[in-house]
Amino acid sequence: MTSSAPWQAANQAALQAALQPVYAAVYRHTGRDTSADPGTQSAPPLDPPAAIERITEIFDLSPFERATLLLCAGVELDSRFADACAAAHGDPRKGYATFGLALTALPDPHWSALSRDRPLRYWRLVEMLPADPLASAPLRIDERILHFLAGVESSDERFEGLIAPLPPAATPSPPEWIASTAALAARALAAPGSHVLLTGRSAADRMLAAAEALRRNGLRPCVLRAADIPLAPVERAALARQWNREARLGEAGLCVQLADSGEARPLLGLLARIDAPVLVEADESQVPEGLAAVRVTLRSPTAAERRAIWADSIGPMAARINGALDTVADQFNLDTDAIRSAARSLALHEAEADDDGLDRAVWRIGRAQSRRSLEQLARRIEPHADWDSLVLPEAQTQILRQIAAHVRHRITVLERWGFAARYSRGLGLTALFAGASGTGKTMAAEVLAHTLDLDLFQIDLAGLVSKYIGETEKNLRRVFDAAEDSGAILLFDEADALFGKRSEVKDSHDRYANLEISYLLQRMEAYRGLAILTTNMRHAIDTAFLRRLRFLVEFPFPDVAERTRIWQRVFPPDTPQADLDPVRLAQLGVPGGVIRNIAVHAAFLAADATEPVRMSHLLAAARTECAKLDKPLGRAETEGWT
Repeated sequence: MTSSAPWQAANQAALQAALQPVYAAVYRHTGRDTSADPGTQSAPPLDPPAAIERITEIFDLSPFERATLLLCAGVELDSRFADACAAAHGDPRKGYATFGLALTALPDPHWSALSRDRPLRYWRLVEMLPADPLASAPLRIDERILHFLAGVESSDERFEGLIAPLPPAATPSPPEWIASTAALAARALAAPGSHVLLTGRSAADRMLAAAEALRRNGLRPCVLRAADIPLAPVERAALARQWNREARLGEAGLCVQLADSGEARPLLGLLARIDAPVLVEADESQVPEGLAAVRVTLRSPTAAERRAIWADSIGPMAARINGALDTVADQFNLDTDAIRSAARSLALHEAEADDDGLDRAVWRIGRAQSRRSLEQLARRIEPHADWDSLVLPEAQTQILRQIAAHVRHRITVLERWGFAARYSRGLGLTALFAGASGTGKTMAAEVLAHTLDLDLFQIDLAGLVSKYIGETEKNLRRVFDAAEDSGAILLFDEADALFGKRSEVKDSHDRYANLEISYLLQRMEAYRGLAILTTNMRHAIDTAFLRRLRFLVEFPFPDVAERTRIWQRVFPPDTPQADLDPVRLAQLGVPGGVIRNIAVHAAFLAADATEPVRMSHLLAAARTECAKLDKPLGRAETEGWT
C-alpha cells in the first residue's frame, strides 16, 4: 500500500464517498424523514486504486458484501452510523451492525454472505460476536482491515511474536554473489503460490539473499521461524489462512527459517495450506525429505569477495591495512554481516593505532568474530606457550614447525597454486600427537596456536558421542561447521576413545559406530584448518586411519637432559628461587606435565611460608604429586633435594 500524502488524502475522500450510500440506505431504513437524507458523494478514481476498491477485488466481494463491510467500518469511523444502527434496531444500546440489519437495509442482499465459506467470514474481514440468532449477532470489522481501508500502515496483532517484518536493507544492494542468487530465487518465486528452498552455509547471508529475492518481486519480506509454527493442525490452518490474507493485503512475502530437520512436519503442514509465495531458508544438512520446492543454493564467498566486503565496509582505512586484509580474508570465513560488524569495531582503533597496530587489530577482531559460534560448542584455550616453553627432541620440533608452515601457507598452495583444483582428497591438515600423559601434547598445540595467532579449541569427545543413531554425526557436523568460519585449531584429546580400531560388524551398533568414524574422517579431510588428535595409546589407532593423517608426532618420555631443560624453564622469571638445582631435580623420572604440577604446588608452599622456592618445597610437592599418581618416590631420585 502506498503511503504518499496525496494518495492518503484521496483515499480518505474515496472512503467517505463509499460510506455515504451505505449510510443513506441505513438512514432510509430507520423510517426517518426522507427530506433529511444526506444523499451521496462521488470521488474520482485513484491510481493506485482506493483501499476499498482493492479489498473488493482482492477478496472478490459481492456488492452486498462490500456494503456490509463498509457498514461495519462506518460504525468505527463515523458516529452517525452508530446512531442510525441504534435507530434501525429500535434500541439505543444497539449501535452496531448485524447481518440482519444489512439484509434488510442494504441493496442486493443474499443470505450466503453469512456463510463461513464466503469472503467476509472466511478471510475474517468481519468478526461475529457470540449471539443467538445468527442474524442478530453484532458485527465488528477486523482491526487490520479497518486500518487498511483508512490507508494506515499497520500489522496484524495475530502475528506478534510469530511473524516479523524484516528491516530495510542496510545497503542499496547486496554483494554480487548474494545478488545473483537472489535473482534466481526471485524468478522462481514469481510463479503464483511458488515455494523456494534456499540453502547455503551462512544463515546471515541466506537471509540477505532471501530478503532481496522477495523485494525483487515487490514483496515486503517477513520472517517466521519454523520452530514457532503451531503443532496443532487447527492452529496451523488458522495461521496459514491469516497469512494468505496478509500476503494479499500487504503484498508480503514470507521467509521461513528452518534450523533443524525435526521442525519439518509442522513446516510441511503449513506450506500445504499457503497459496502465496514462500521462501524457506535452511542449511543443506537440515533440509527435510518431502519438501516440494525449487532449490536454490547460495555459495560461500571467495577470499577475494570477502576482501572486497572488508574494503567496502572500512572505507578509506583499507589503504592503511591493505596487506592485512588479504590474510584476514583468507583465514576467516566470515559472512557479510560479521565482516560489517568487525569493520565497525575496527573503526574504534583507527585514530589511536599506527599501521602495524591496525594490522594486529583487524586480525584480532576478525578472529574474535569468527569464533562466536564455536565457543558455544567447545572450550577455548588461551595459548601462552611458545617455542622456548616446549622441550622436545629436534626431530619432533621440526615436524611441529612444518605443521605451522602448512597452516600459514595453506591458501597460497591450495588455492593460488592450484593444488585444491587438481586434487580433491587428502588436503585436510590433520596431525596425531602420540605419547604418554604429560609429555607435552597439549602444550605443543598451544605453541602452534600462539605462533599462528589462531584460536585453539579443545573438543570434548565424551560430550559429542551419543548412543542415539545419527546424533554423533550431527554433533560433529555442528563443531566442524562452526570451526570452518575461523580456521581454528581443533584439539581432540584422548582421541583413541573414538578413533580406535574399527570393529568387525557384528550388529547394528558396530555398523553405526564405524559410520561415525568414517564421517569424522571425511570432515577432517575437508576441514580448512588444523585438527590435532592426541592419544596415549598409539597402538589402539586403526592403521587405515593413520594413513589419512598428514602428520604423526611422537612425544617421547623426556630423558635426563630434557628434564633438566624443563626444570630450567618451568618457573616464571618473577618467581623467587633459592638454591634450586635443575640437574638434581631432573633425577626424578616424570614427564613435563608432572614437573609443571610439582613446580606450581611448590610455589604455593613457598608463598605460604613467605620464602623463595627451595628444594625442600619441591620435595614436599613431589611427594604429594607422586602419591596422587601412585608412583613410589625413590631415594635415588630425590637425593640432594634437601
